[in-house]
Amino acid sequence: MHLSPDEMIFWQYGWLKLNGTIVFTWALMLVLVVGSKLVTRRLSRDLQRSRWQNVLEVVVGAINRQIQDVGLAQPGRYLAFLGTLFLFIALASLCTMIPGYEPPTGSLSTTAALALCVFVAVPAFGIRDQGLAGYLKSYAEPTIIMLPFNIISELSRTLALAVRLFGNMMSGVMIIGILLTITPFIFPVFMTVLGLLTGMVQAYIFSILAAVYIAAATRTRTAIPKPQ
Repeated sequence: MHLSPDEMIFWQYGWLKLNGTIVFTWALMLVLVVGSKLVTRRLSRDLQRSRWQNVLEVVVGAINRQIQDVGLAQPGRYLAFLGTLFLFIALASLCTMIPGYEPPTGSLSTTAALALCVFVAVPAFGIRDQGLAGYLKSYAEPTIIMLPFNIISELSRTLALAVRLFGNMMSGVMIIGILLTITPFIFPVFMTVLGLLTGMVQAYIFSILAAVYIAAATRTRTAIPKPQ
């Protein structure tokens, strides 16, 4: 077992490397694309629906409710982005039961890429809802003195997202690797199952935090009535 999929080198030519992080990341994306295509190719509006369509509706409905609970009034506008984040991280954890597979979220490069996606999506959604001037104005609220602090906050929370996900996923892999060397086989299996639960929790936390950041960037300002 490797501590990071970066250590798994499948092909190398000089400085150019094809490591486990790249292979497993693209494999996960392929599974998500093909799986979504297969599940949605024959959707039905009748009472009799396929098992996969029922599962899809449950997952989409649950994600929609969570997005709405965060404070985003129109969850459908953010479902594609936030849902994809959740499903990618969750699937990365679920696939750990496959022999030879290493979750790409155990690499800092993957978690940094996911955090950068959130970093780009937050102002993109904010500008779409408030306009460029309205979004940039929020950095100077409540006073212009807060401008540098708000900018630092944007950068620091992106770093925190990447490090939090990487640390939690990496720690689980390290614990299982250590237990495999000093304990019977059954105990690492139990820890692997526990790691699956931890991965699902991390997927939920990451997507919820992304939704919170987007909600903060797209918040509507209510005008304060002037005294008569």
